[in-house]
Amino acid sequence: MTAEADAVGLQCTGATRLFPIVGDPLDHVRAPSWFSAHFQERGLATLCVPMAVAPRDLGAAMAGLGAAKNVDGVCITMPHKTCATAFCKTLSPTSQRTGIVSALRRNPDGSWHGHSTDGEAFLKALTDHGATIAGADILLLGAGGAGSAIAVALLEAGAARLAIFDTEKARTLDLIQRLAGLPGRAEAVETPDPSAFQLLCNATPLGLEADDEPPLALELLHAELFVGDVIAGVGETPLIAAARARGCGTADGDAMVRAVLDIMSDFLSEAWRS
Repeated sequence: MTAEADAVGLQCTGATRLFPIVGDPLDHVRAPSWFSAHFQERGLATLCVPMAVAPRDLGAAMAGLGAAKNVDGVCITMPHKTCATAFCKTLSPTSQRTGIVSALRRNPDGSWHGHSTDGEAFLKALTDHGATIAGADILLLGAGGAGSAIAVALLEAGAARLAIFDTEKARTLDLIQRLAGLPGRAEAVETPDPSAFQLLCNATPLGLEADDEPPLALELLHAELFVGDVIAGVGETPLIAAARARGCGTADGDAMVRAVLDIMSDFLSEAWRS
């Protein structure tokens, strides 16, 4: 156990509120200690605890969390971001559009309100590290849970063109339909070639495991490209390493986790508004 975790754990009492992170697997997830320390720095007597829950057991887990009176919210991660919407009585506009949630908090009647913070956090990580979104041509890899929320955030931030690649083309086309009405242009592309883009955003899980293939051919990266990656907790991914070697600006997954700390704290404390 780290000194940080020890310090946080000493503040746990019967009055402590809980904010579990639910996913499977959770081996590489660093959020529990980061969230717990940040919540308490913000004056929230709240701990984030990891809960490894297989998809078949999600219903039972959510029933238990709903019955626990000291659980104020739930952080949802892979592979539950779509299925968890079924347990929400209300959804934020982003989650209504995408069908994705990454965070739940209690409504006044005890039911769950769902939102996806992934897009806000990824956007903040990009801009904090020097990326320009407004007017940019952006290639997004991955149309799943994180990718959907990121797509909404990028278009709302003024991206001129958002090209989306996913190995499941039907998922890409479904996301593009969900993005209808947002500013900018969203389109599907057949290959993940970043040559004509200013930003590359990896929202796939590729890079989480040591033996993963990179999400695209790394030799296609060019120095004028800014590269953002959602993969956190595993150090420098091959994509980020290759991008830095070519002189690209980068924002890695750990930067995204750091960016989400205030966003999630506001959401739990009800300072967040949809």
